[in-house]
Parts: sequence; structure tokens; C-alpha cells
Amino acid sequence: MSRHVLPLVASLGLVFLLSACGNGEQPEQPVRPAMVVQPQPAAALVDSYPGEVRARYEPELAFRIAGKVSKRLVEVGDRVKKDQALAELDPQDVRLQLEATRAQMAAAEANLQTVRAERDRYKALLGRNLVSRSQFDNVENQYRAGEARLKQIRAEYDVARNQTDYAVLRASQDGVIARRAVEVGQVVAAGQTVFTLAADGEREVSISLPEQSFGRFQIGQAVEVELWSQPDQRFPGRIREMAPAADPQSRTFAARVAFTEGKVPAELGQSARVFIASNGEVPLAVPLSALSAEQGQTFVWVIDPSEHTVQRRPVRVGAYGDDRVPVLEGLSASDWVVAAGVQILREGLKVRPVDRDNRNVELAVKE
Repeated sequence: MSRHVLPLVASLGLVFLLSACGNGEQPEQPVRPAMVVQPQPAAALVDSYPGEVRARYEPELAFRIAGKVSKRLVEVGDRVKKDQALAELDPQDVRLQLEATRAQMAAAEANLQTVRAERDRYKALLGRNLVSRSQFDNVENQYRAGEARLKQIRAEYDVARNQTDYAVLRASQDGVIARRAVEVGQVVAAGQTVFTLAADGEREVSISLPEQSFGRFQIGQAVEVELWSQPDQRFPGRIREMAPAADPQSRTFAARVAFTEGKVPAELGQSARVFIASNGEVPLAVPLSALSAEQGQTFVWVIDPSEHTVQRRPVRVGAYGDDRVPVLEGLSASDWVVAAGVQILREGLKVRPVDRDNRNVELAVKE
């Protein structure tokens, strides 16, 4: 057995001898590529809301008297001119009322002629002392009452005559019929909306703001508007008005966005999207793949531009997005962060910075 052991011992001794003859340095590790990125503004803090292009002025047109709709002269989408007839009520009732008032006015005129003649006769008799002063005063009062009654009936006649005109609903200004609320044969009350008119002129976008983030928005806040017909172009705008209370059904606040440029190719009914950035400073964001955590501490690996070595950098982050996360503290826009490429990172490890296409990245040295 000893003859077999001795060669083994000799071999081990030779190995240790050769190891002792070496310089004891570890073989140099190859520099591995690491995909690097720079933090970008957090796009998650720019919210977008769908909307619809509407007219700045949208008066609701209604009859000034009650009645039964006998004619509808326009349809939704029709362009109308100022004072153009839109609908008519059955005129029979207003005509009968006008005739009745005209008859009352004729009776009042006849009565006034009678009391006037009576007053003139009593005035002549009073001058010859054939009637007493109290008798004349009584006749004088009857004349004044007849005169007042005629004035009242004439005013009522003017109202009745106006109501015959009110039986025809006319456009208050040039525009487009945006909505219709009644049908022929329907009985409407005075002031009940019949049509909604989208007046010519300024155009704006109607949107709904969520209740949970309503406090972020204010009148006059700058926004950007993108029309679905022109998806590659955004137009500047501002929040012109906001509803003071939420809609009871949707729990959203209605808002109107006005364009701030002179001429925008926005047509009524077009779909649009309004982009609203949060007020204040917008934080930076990095890809989710760049984020690491250990013992409750969130951190990223930042590259030293001069040495190309990685350094661990603690950061404070915000709400996670689909593929990025905002960094509230710990990074600057000039930092280079490792996003992918090296499986095991340690402090001081040297890497070769590359971009997404595996091309070398020249890192600017901080001054």
C-alpha cells in the first residue's frame, strides 16, 4: 500500500510547489457589456383625457310660450342663419287669444267714447251750476277708469300679438344645430329646450376630469390638444372653465379647454385628446429593469464615467408605471444607469457601456 501512496504524495507536493513558485495573482476577468441609459422625464405625470370638439357658445333654444309643436323645419347638423325659422307651434290658441284681446280693446274704446261724452256734458252743466261738483267728479272718475282700462287692454293686445310671433322659433345667431330635444306633435312648456345651437366662431374641447385628482387642475393651466384627424400634431391650449361639482352619475368634473393659437383645424364633433402635465418639477424616470432592492432599500447601479466601474446608488422612487418608475431622489439627468446586460453586479466592477443596439457608449466625464 505504501508504494501506491508515495507517488500520490509526490504529485501533491509538486502541485503545491508550482503554486508557491507563482505570483499569487488572480487571472483578469473579462470586461462584460452592460446596457446603460440616462434618466428621462417621467412621462407618467402627463395625463391624457379623451374629449370632443365643441362650440364655445352653445345656446339652448326654446319657445317663449307653451304649445303643441306643429312643424320642425331643421335637422341635427343643419347650418342655419340668424333669425331663420327652426320650428313652429300650433298657432290656433294664440290666434284666438289675439282675437279675444282685440275684441276687448274695441269694447274698451267704445266705453271710453261714452264716458268721455258724459264727462263733457257734465262739464258744461257744471259751468252753468246745473249739477253739483260731486256729480261731476263721479263722471270724471268714470272717464279716467275707462281711459286706464283701454291702456291696459292695448298692452294685453300687444302681448298677444307678440305671442303670435313667439309661436315660431328662430335661430339667435349663425351656427349648426347640435342637438334636437322635441318631436312634432309634442306639447312643450315655455322655456323647454327644443334645439341646441353650436354657434359659429371659437371652438374648444370638452373633457371630464377624474374626481380623485381634481385638485391638480386649475383654470388657466396650460395643456396640449391632439386631434384624432391629425395625430402627429399637438396644439397649445388652456383650461378655460371647470364645473364646481361632480356629475352625480360619472363622478367626474366637466371642463372646457380653449385653444390658444389663432386658427386650429378643429371641426364640431371631432374626437380629441387633451394632455395635461402636472404642476411643478417633473421627476426623472428609469426603466423598471434598472431598479434593485435589498433589505428594504431601493437602489440602482450607476457607472463612473472615467473608470467605467459601477457604484451602488440608493434612490427614492414614486408609483410604478408599466415599464418605468419615477425617481424622486438620488439621480440626476447626467447619470448613466445600468439597465441590463450583467447578471451579477458588485461595487467597483468594471463594465463596457453599450446601448440597446450593442454599440459602445462614450460616457461624458463629469466636471
